[in-house]
Amino acid sequence: MESSKSRETTATRSSPGSPSKGERPRSPAAEIPGPSVWETLRRLSHAPFLRLPGFLSDVADRYGPVVAFHLPWRRFVLVNDADAVKDVLVTQQHAFVKSFGARALRNLLGDGLLTSEEPKHRQMRRIVQPAFHRERIARYAEVMRARAQEWTASQRAGRTIDMAAEMSALTLRIAGETLFGIDTAPQAEQVRDALDDAMETYPAALGPFGPLMRRLPFVSSTRRFESARKRLDAILYDCIDERRRDVRERDDVLSLLLLAEDAETGARMSDEEVRDEAMTLLLAGHETTANALVWTWFLLARNPQIESRFHAAVDAGDSDYVRRVLRESMRLYPPAWILGREAVQDVTLAGGYRVGKGTTVFVCPLVLHRAHRYFEHPLTFDPDRWLGSDIPPFAYVPFGGGARRCIGEEFAWTEGVLVLSEIGRRFRFSTAFDGEPPIDALVTLRPHDTIAMEVHDRS
Repeated sequence: MESSKSRETTATRSSPGSPSKGERPRSPAAEIPGPSVWETLRRLSHAPFLRLPGFLSDVADRYGPVVAFHLPWRRFVLVNDADAVKDVLVTQQHAFVKSFGARALRNLLGDGLLTSEEPKHRQMRRIVQPAFHRERIARYAEVMRARAQEWTASQRAGRTIDMAAEMSALTLRIAGETLFGIDTAPQAEQVRDALDDAMETYPAALGPFGPLMRRLPFVSSTRRFESARKRLDAILYDCIDERRRDVRERDDVLSLLLLAEDAETGARMSDEEVRDEAMTLLLAGHETTANALVWTWFLLARNPQIESRFHAAVDAGDSDYVRRVLRESMRLYPPAWILGREAVQDVTLAGGYRVGKGTTVFVCPLVLHRAHRYFEHPLTFDPDRWLGSDIPPFAYVPFGGGARRCIGEEFAWTEGVLVLSEIGRRFRFSTAFDGEPPIDALVTLRPHDTIAMEVHDRS
């Protein structure tokens, strides 16, 4: 391994004196190991974002829980240690802002909860939070259950289905009704195609020439993205216009956003702010849940003993076991597979690792959730590992953490458990796919190919 002293490095040794203002006392400074610039460039130069999952997994195995690596245009640190993750997301969160990759998402999401910085993020969270209070989620649960039952009634044993497409359509209907108060069935294909185009062109925005390419209308990825955004904007602004004209009291999130006032300032949201939050919630409330469900059905089909226990739990109304199944699925295949932050000042993380200002810090749940030091037999699908678990809280972060923890987390848990229970009460699924499925680690963690699954009537 090349010595970190022989190359430019993000890691430096902290001075032996007192910690700087805002830092708590730490263990002695530690240099951050990692691959050379040339190795990193060789492995990531072509389609760096698509190659990133395998690269991060490899360097975590080779170099330990905190790893530094560089490309000519940016410095990075992978944090794969629960204490250091807590520092990034909670303890020293004010030393970081959203990373370049997260900022690139503003092209699609605008300045919503996922992409905004303080103080706007704090203000918008106050406004949006009431839409996800427990009593409202209980009402949304009625919609979730009804749509899952309709989907179940539409299926027939013996069919082979594209599980990703089916779960995407189902969660889109649920999101449409609960978030926007509309039946998205007539627009489902248009919305899915537009989201697919936006997701698939995202990696092109992350290279060193990404910002330039976004300004060149003749670039194919730019044209494809702009078309996708316009299609989605047209649907969302039509919903906003319709709601502005219709003063009836409604329970959907969009109506609540339009009427909401900031308790501290009395401010209401503009159409553009509502659009940004609606687009963010569409991505988070549809795309991520659909992926979580797909991976869960896949894992159940590949693990017959756990599948049998799952069906017994569904029949007995044991939602705790169903929740553990979903929790374990999101451990192995976290839909939000990577979180990026950029240091706005020098900061020292747990273990004495000093991260320089301007460095991009990655917390990668896809790698963290498979770490041997936190999870025994980490590649094994085992829902019972969560019984009486002593796993550190920040070794499992499918919804992030701290002030930016996903506002719709309970919504997602409720939807996932209800959909799995309603469908699992009637059907089981099998797949002929053998081996580890290839993934598309885009904005979310998707299957690379169609996951074909055969429908079996449990009766």
